[in-house]
Amino acid sequence: MKTSDFYYDLPEELIAQTPVEPRDHSRMLVVHRASGELEHRHFYDIAEYLRPGDVLVVNNTRVIPARLIGERAGGGAAEVLLLKQLGPKKWETLVRPGRRLKPGAEVSFGGGKLIARMLETTGAGGRIVEFICEGTLEAMLDELGEMPLPPYIHEKLADRDRYQTVYARHDGSAAAPTAGLHFTPELLDKIRAMGVKIVPVLLHVGLGTFRPVKVEDVEEHEMHSEYYEVTPEAAEAVNAARAAGGRVFAVGTTSVRTLESAAGEDGLLRAQSGWTNIFITPGYRFKLVDALITNFHLPESTLVMLVSAFYSREGTLAAYDEAVRQKYRFFSFGDAMLLL
Repeated sequence: MKTSDFYYDLPEELIAQTPVEPRDHSRMLVVHRASGELEHRHFYDIAEYLRPGDVLVVNNTRVIPARLIGERAGGGAAEVLLLKQLGPKKWETLVRPGRRLKPGAEVSFGGGKLIARMLETTGAGGRIVEFICEGTLEAMLDELGEMPLPPYIHEKLADRDRYQTVYARHDGSAAAPTAGLHFTPELLDKIRAMGVKIVPVLLHVGLGTFRPVKVEDVEEHEMHSEYYEVTPEAAEAVNAARAAGGRVFAVGTTSVRTLESAAGEDGLLRAQSGWTNIFITPGYRFKLVDALITNFHLPESTLVMLVSAFYSREGTLAAYDEAVRQKYRFFSFGDAMLLL
């Protein structure tokens, strides 16, 4: 498979710059995988596709204000994006400008309240950084950090919480699990009242999710590891639902990757935690996921490849082309797609 096999043409004006209000009023393209039928709905219609006994699996990670803008010791602006925590004040990061921030270099934030010292270069071209400050790094991030919006979003975010899901609980992500941004507390209550169980799992979104594919042969792309957790309660709920004939609706590609990382060959979900670099491409045999709720993703990305594995490459690209024709809004603050 070639990376270019997953390209589609997207007009720049369809890239959503601001979120829809209320959250569940985004549009939703419903894809019936068996027939290829497409429906144009709104996200608040999602309950019509769920049945009592199903489970809705959500990623309850919370985005941290992981982007820091500061000044290099020798002068000039610099940016540090936190990706993976290695210690209380030690992180794997991405930095700009990389050519100026060699091991030993320092960046100052907030007039010296926080210092980032470059320790070493990573295989992915990032930096291992030690932060120096009084008090906790978390407090400094709250004061000085910005929400790490993707580079294709040019509008400032007025409310930090709008880049969080309403069920976000555990700090650690460098980007939001965006499929979950469409849910409101009221919609979740409606779904629970139907007899659908909402099951949280955890995957801290990092470089593995949003790193672009820079090789032409898909098999040569190396996924970056991300931390995940499946609790005993989550495993029990998913396994009980499947045993009773219920379906597993995964909210977002990160929930899919968590479920499939913790699934046994017997189709049972295991309670476990660790680091996953699972890379799902066409030909992959899904063990647990019956339906996928997702946003529209960048051309040639690992996320488009995952959706293509769940449906088909041809079907996925045809659905994307239809979304372009119907002027759906794309990417983080964009509209949703439900694959049944």
